[in-house]
Parts: sequence; C-alpha cells; structure tokens
Amino acid sequence: MDALGFSLKNLCTRSGEGSFGTRALRQRGLMAMAQELAQMGYRLPDARSLKGKHVDALVSRWKTGGLSDQTIRNRLTWIRWWGHQVGKNGIVPKTNDTFGLAERGRFSGNKAKRLEQAALGRVTDDSVRLALKLEAAFGMRREEALKFRPVIADKGDRIALKASWCKGGRYREIPITHPKQRALLDELRDKVGDGSLIGQGRNYYQAMKNYENQLLKAGISNAHGYRHAYAQWRYKQLTGWSCPAAGGVTADKMTPADANRDRAARLEISHELGHGRLDVTDTYLGRRTAPNAKQQKAA
Repeated sequence: MDALGFSLKNLCTRSGEGSFGTRALRQRGLMAMAQELAQMGYRLPDARSLKGKHVDALVSRWKTGGLSDQTIRNRLTWIRWWGHQVGKNGIVPKTNDTFGLAERGRFSGNKAKRLEQAALGRVTDDSVRLALKLEAAFGMRREEALKFRPVIADKGDRIALKASWCKGGRYREIPITHPKQRALLDELRDKVGDGSLIGQGRNYYQAMKNYENQLLKAGISNAHGYRHAYAQWRYKQLTGWSCPAAGGVTADKMTPADANRDRAARLEISHELGHGRLDVTDTYLGRRTAPNAKQQKAA
C-alpha cells in the first residue's frame, strides 16, 4: 500500500458517515483509485494532495475503459466525499455534465417486479423471506431490510429508518398505509423480538452473504425490482392513476392540477425511497414528460 492508499484508508476509518455497506464500498473504491493514480504516474504523498488534474485523469481513464456513466457518477460521489474530508469541497464540479456524463433519472424500461409466493416458497431461510417481504412492502434496500429493528422503527402509523441502516446515512420515514404492512411488521416482531434479521451470532456481512446465497439457490434475480414495484404502487395510491412506466400518462398531458399532484407524489416517493430528488423518480415511475423527437432518436 502506497502513501496515498494509507492516507485514504485512515480517512475512511475515522469517518462514521453512512452505513456499514456504504463505508466498505467507499473505502474499496478509493483504494482502487489510489492504485489507478499510481499506475498513471501520479505519486500523491497524502489524501490532501488531490487536485483537479487528478480527477480529470481518473475520469478520462474510466471513460476510455468503457465504464458506464452511472458507474463513473458513483465514483465521482466518492471523490466528492474525499474532497470534503480534506477541505476541498469544490474539487469536483456539482454537475456531472462537466465531464460529459448523462445525469441520473433516465427511464430505461419498467423494472418493477412483484414478489410472488412461488419465489418466496423457494427461499428456505425465514429471515431472508422476511427481508424480501420488507423490500416489497416498504421499498427498502437489502441492507435496510436486514438491519431493520421493528422495536425501534415501528412508530404505529409509520416506520423510521435509522441513518446507520440506510445508504448514504439518510434517515427517513415511510408511512404505514395498508393492513398487509402492519401484519408484516407484527410477523417480523414475533420473529426477531428486539433484534434484527441479521440474527444472533452473525454480523451484517455474514447475513448479507447468506441472503445472496439464498436468492441464488431460489433463482431470484433483480430483487431491486420489488423496490420499483413499491414506488409504482405508492404512486397509484397517492394520485389515483398509474405512473407512465405502468402505462399512465405523462405530466405534460395532464391538467395543471393533476401535474401538481404528480409532482407531489413523486417528491413523497423519492423521500420514501431515500433519494430526496425529483429526477430520480423517472427511473422508477417513467419520465414526467414524453421524450421529444430528438430524445427518441437518440434512444
């Protein structure tokens, strides 16, 4: 490990920002960047030595290597964190179009997926089955479902997810609006008591590997699709009509009142999913407005 890698590792170790999974992924990503910079001839003595030219060199390398815009955006998020930690908040521009990257939120097809009983029946671990149910019923991510503790989170009319359970360390609340959600929380409490689905004698990493193995054996892929399905269910619940991804109309064809309702629903769903940005909902719900001729040609 070179000097930069050692310095970055210390930065990550000292920081408690984000969930366990987020911190681990960030550290692996930054350590890989230190190696890439060294391979390109940049021998940075310390994390504080980061400059704009280093960011540009990394992005150029990634684009030349054929990495997707989404992957590069994620890596730039880690560099922004790096810059913040060393007092260089402006080291990466706020908008990714500076690097010629498409912004998030582009709809690429309906990825919603219902949790079918047949699929659940192929999962032999009760804890994994309950985690999948939480993902489908509340739009949780895998890590959030495994770490979820009903004795702490269940507030009666809503659940409150602790920041340490969530991606990016973002605390959020999700309303309980259906009897099946309440029944699931009661079932979960009976299973885990004051604990979580990680279980006694295991850590999160062990629980996560068990989850992955269970899904692999059960033939379940793209469990993230349950989160998409939750978003679309909530949209219809909040607006009274289907979202564009599920065949509904786009906002530009709605009355002004309905367009405002569409926007309010998307903002609420964005919060419930742990994003907080309107444009991200395009991924789950479909575009707010129909693509113009130029966009359709590019697609």
